[in-house]
Amino acid sequence: MSGHSKWASIKHKKGAIDAKRGRVFTRLIKEISVAARMGGGDSVGNPRLRQAILAARAENMPKDNIERAIKKGTGELEGMSFEEVSYEAYGPGGVAVLIDCLTDNKNRTVADLKYIFDRHGGNIGSPGCVSWIFEKKGVIAFDKSKIEEEKLLEVALDAGAEDVSQSGDQFEVVMKPNDFEKIKKAFDSLGLKYSLAEISMIPQNTVHLEGKKAEQMLNLMEVLEDNEDINHVYANFDIPDEVLEARS
Repeated sequence: MSGHSKWASIKHKKGAIDAKRGRVFTRLIKEISVAARMGGGDSVGNPRLRQAILAARAENMPKDNIERAIKKGTGELEGMSFEEVSYEAYGPGGVAVLIDCLTDNKNRTVADLKYIFDRHGGNIGSPGCVSWIFEKKGVIAFDKSKIEEEKLLEVALDAGAEDVSQSGDQFEVVMKPNDFEKIKKAFDSLGLKYSLAEISMIPQNTVHLEGKKAEQMLNLMEVLEDNEDINHVYANFDIPDEVLEARS
């Protein structure tokens, strides 16, 4: 099981219980604005914007908020200008960490990251130090209790998915990024409900953590997820299921 899989699972569980809605909205508004600025305000011809809007709707963001974010991105309304920047780092036990940020102040963001990693047993690395470990993939996850494995396999493989695997209490469908929307539509057309659907960075290998280092890594991930400048966090750790269950 990859660190992505396990973290995505616990993040989904925690989100259902104690989501900080304001912070989620802030992150989504940034993503919508940047997507609109880079690819235009028409979601039909802008896949990144289309995915950002779908994510916002999944969080029940009001339509007016979505429209304002698009207009800020296209320049129809005034607003902050956010910049995309990525950082590479090492977590406890040598775990590789990729951090994608949307920020209006890179100096503040990197200072915050250095402080966070220093406090949680890690450090910021140089560009290229860990990115080679990860590969961009589409990921769609389903709760095992809500879908039949045979049905999932049939639909996923017929639609062109690369792999279907189990991760804790979820099935995880992995595909090439270019096939993501096609496969997602195949599930949508049949009314199959997924718990997670995103373009992600999947690690090619993992670092197994237990005890103190496992707790440190989970604490680090939670703090990173709470930072408003951070859009996505990817890490290649693997920890015992019982540790996750105790945190969920």
